[in-house]
Amino acid sequence: MTSFPDHDALSLSAFDFELPESLIALRPAAPRRTAKLLVSTPDGLTDSSVAELASFLRPGDRLVFNDTKVIPARLRGLRRRSESAVAVEATLIERLASDCWRALAKPGRRLKIGDQLEFTAETGGVTCVAAIDAKEEGGAVLLRFEHQGAELDAAIAQIGEPPLPPYIAARRAADAADRDDYQTIFAAKDGAVAAPTAALHFDAAVLSTLEAAGVERSTVTLHVGAGTFLPIKTDRIADHKMHSEAGALDQKAADEINRTRAAGGRIIAVGTTALRVLETAARASGGAGAKLAPWAGATDLFVRPGFEFHQIDGLMTNFHLPKSTLLLLVAGLIGQERLFSVYEHAIRKGYRFYSYGDASLLWPSARPR
Repeated sequence: MTSFPDHDALSLSAFDFELPESLIALRPAAPRRTAKLLVSTPDGLTDSSVAELASFLRPGDRLVFNDTKVIPARLRGLRRRSESAVAVEATLIERLASDCWRALAKPGRRLKIGDQLEFTAETGGVTCVAAIDAKEEGGAVLLRFEHQGAELDAAIAQIGEPPLPPYIAARRAADAADRDDYQTIFAAKDGAVAAPTAALHFDAAVLSTLEAAGVERSTVTLHVGAGTFLPIKTDRIADHKMHSEAGALDQKAADEINRTRAAGGRIIAVGTTALRVLETAARASGGAGAKLAPWAGATDLFVRPGFEFHQIDGLMTNFHLPKSTLLLLVAGLIGQERLFSVYEHAIRKGYRFYSYGDASLLWPSARPR
């Protein structure tokens, strides 16, 4: 990996690039496996497709996926006050209690503590009422719902819309297709407000090919929060504070990964969220060389240039926003120089970017652990 003399002094402006709007994907490839795959090794670049992923792996390698499930976290409705009614929108970002969510609300400045918000399904019929309990810095509010627990979950499932990333939502509205498109084949545990998008490329056919090639798989959990879309506001990268997200790695996954490692197989994180779980758990387990132990909790791990990898050997990920934490994570794995070589090639060859875009498979110069 490229070495930087002073990682803490790195400027965010060094990780900017121009991307043609035409390369921002508004819909996923269909079928999923037909998405392009750009493979980067220290020896060069190879253009391929996700359907051919197995040809770049070895028997005994292990892919690690995030099994979080995206909830329909965008709610639309009305704020009623006296005789007036104002259209409101809330995106749920963190559950605080059985009846309480932290949310980003619009129009945030016009909302007051105590306001009642009525959220209604687009088809009508189902209504969910919440009161604003508190307002926080950054535009977040605390919503206290009349429903709670499973009853609230059911109401949100009927009322809510898929929380598409801002760069898609600004260009088109969410629709029925997004309920399937913005969910991975591994989705099992409710809690995310953004998809672990690298895994969106996988379907039954790809998994069958990988299994036939002797490539194994495990799942971990990281409930992706809306903070994944928040911009870095400090030019000095080291000054940025990462958002915290809840995650877990169970005993089964720990045993599988330890077994693969002992047999000489490689651990490939599918997505930056799976990577952050693995590296967080590795640190909790004792660091490089230690056996991986089960882990559960919250992580605000900031992976960037200078980061010491203890667990993963490779990463499959989509193409990310300029000056984003995800782009910095990639730079931490393969170095700034190779990062821009990969992205320049992707732009020149017409790869599609961001959540519904194409994928890359990235191998560092040496095992990063």
